[in-house]
Amino acid sequence: FDLFLKMAGHIMQWGLVVLAHLAELPLAVWEQHAPIAWTVPAAVLGIGWLLAPAGVPARWLGLISLLPLLLLQPARPHAGEAWLDVLDVGQGQAVLIRTHAHALLYDTGPAYHGEAGAGARIVVPNLRAFGVRRLDGLILSHDDNDHTGGAAAVLDAYPQSWVLSSAPPHSQASIPWPRGGRCVQGQRWMWDGVGFEILHPERADYNRSAVRDNDLSCVLRVRSTHYTVLLSGDIERASEMALLRRVPAQLRADVLLAPHHGSATSSTLEFLQQVQPRIAIFTVGYRNRFGHPAAAVRERYARLGIVQRRSDIDGALALRLGSELSLSAWRETHPRYWQGR
Repeated sequence: FDLFLKMAGHIMQWGLVVLAHLAELPLAVWEQHAPIAWTVPAAVLGIGWLLAPAGVPARWLGLISLLPLLLLQPARPHAGEAWLDVLDVGQGQAVLIRTHAHALLYDTGPAYHGEAGAGARIVVPNLRAFGVRRLDGLILSHDDNDHTGGAAAVLDAYPQSWVLSSAPPHSQASIPWPRGGRCVQGQRWMWDGVGFEILHPERADYNRSAVRDNDLSCVLRVRSTHYTVLLSGDIERASEMALLRRVPAQLRADVLLAPHHGSATSSTLEFLQQVQPRIAIFTVGYRNRFGHPAAAVRERYARLGIVQRRSDIDGALALRLGSELSLSAWRETHPRYWQGR
């Protein structure tokens, strides 16, 4: 009996080894994008046909109705267009930027506690639902949990991504990604007719001990054929003034992700007058303890005639930069009875 138990133990150990190797195969786990709406009822009809009583001819034809569900891919931008999805991660920030054949993530939302965080619970599931199989780049704007807390989960799911960050070498946000680099003014690249450019910080800013983490935020400019978006991280007044001195002409944008979630330390009048956005987006958590966006800041945007959208009220926001600029809110396109209660 002891010999039998020992043999069974060895068999189980070898079985676990085999299963571990199988789990590492490319197709060991099937990841499915969110299905296109009409493919779901078609698949249900197909399954119904497959489960028809014995004697019903050609039940195998039900398989054909399943193919659109599995094979049809979600729509994607045309060349020269950019799609930005501002995810609702609570008090934090995560923005997916897609061009025709590339995807970039700007920030990853917060970590909550232990292994739980926006990266695993919100960001990665949304990327998979959008059909993002490869993440080409990840920008972590600065060393703050509400912007970088979900990074480890994102890079576990998309390990091939390169990383740009302003986080210092001793920061937890910079440890897992030795292939990453610092974001520095002047870095630029082009994907599918869409231009990307880092406007801040300067290289010298990293050597100034007085510069706060917020003011080291990577400021990214995204320019499609017709429209421009400015993603400003958590920059505050000092960085806004520095940008006005260095690159005033490059600040002009149709859409602005409000600096520092609409904090009273940011969104100075001079900065907003130079950017001249049509739309401002505040990435904030519901009833957040910081009071973002500040009442004075909201009033400043309103005086300038800038349309304000908020993730705590609107949910996730989908921004489409095509021949026209469109913005839709999740809570408007997918209303639920409990919203606003």
